[in-house]
Amino acid sequence: MSELPEDKYWGMPLNTYCMLLHLSQLASIIMPGLGFVLPIVMWATNKDKNETIDRHGKVTLNWMISLFIYSLVCIVLWIVIIGMLGFFVLVIMNLIFAIIAAVKANDGELWVYPLSIKFFKV
Repeated sequence: MSELPEDKYWGMPLNTYCMLLHLSQLASIIMPGLGFVLPIVMWATNKDKNETIDRHGKVTLNWMISLFIYSLVCIVLWIVIIGMLGFFVLVIMNLIFAIIAAVKANDGELWVYPLSIKFFKV
């Protein structure tokens, strides 16, 4: 009896793809802006093919939009020095949250980022 081939997304199994979807937001470390564009492209190209990818993409986008809003608040607060601390905290949170979400996605779980505003219903 032969096994059915597993669906591949960009040549990767589902859990690996979802893991990289979360980690892709860290691509801004390599090139500014890439960490915003890459997750959107990964989600948009496969969201209609698999419900799991759609859910992981929405969770990631909710966090990215929330992070952008929090960054704008930090820009305003930069005047009173607290904005610098805020940016530092946001960078650390983004790194930690992306890693946690990626590990959970690789295990087949959906992890909703804490502090993310729900723009897209999951």
